[in-house]
Amino acid sequence: MDRDRDRRNVQDEYRGLSLERIVELLGDKRLLLEVAIENLERDFSVGTIIRSANNFNVAKVHILGKKKCNLRGAMCTDKYLEVVYWNELEDFFRDQRMREREVVAIENHDVRVRPLVNKKFIQRTTLLFGSEGNGLTEATLKMADDVREIESFGSTRSVNVAVAAGIAMYEWVRQCVLNGGGDG
Repeated sequence: MDRDRDRRNVQDEYRGLSLERIVELLGDKRLLLEVAIENLERDFSVGTIIRSANNFNVAKVHILGKKKCNLRGAMCTDKYLEVVYWNELEDFFRDQRMREREVVAIENHDVRVRPLVNKKFIQRTTLLFGSEGNGLTEATLKMADDVREIESFGSTRSVNVAVAAGIAMYEWVRQCVLNGGGDG
């Protein structure tokens, strides 16, 4: 592909390269962060979260639930990273435990919830998000290792789930990549 005619929304260093080559180059520098999305009802939110996950070069996106999603909102960024579907919640958590990952739910309706600002992330983290209206299911919250909320200062209780995902991914990147932190 001609670099000057490549109109894809990719960084300049990837212009003119094939999809396969871009995926290969991204794979060489993937972060250890993973993202999971449970039962999101709005396809646009799923796609927006995947687009942000691609921007942060996360290792993998997990979609939990029986319904496969329309990924139009991802603007084709799902092609640059691995998206895995899980029909059964237990299978997802078994995978996470087997790979020694900490699952951090981002939610504001749970009794265990604590502020995101106080979270000290480890490298092997999977951030977990639920639907806009209903949040994460009880079963999912019980299996999560930690539950955090993004603090609100206005009249609304929370930010949109796709915005919350971007904020949480950035906080992990800030701690574990930009500041060289994380203990895993």
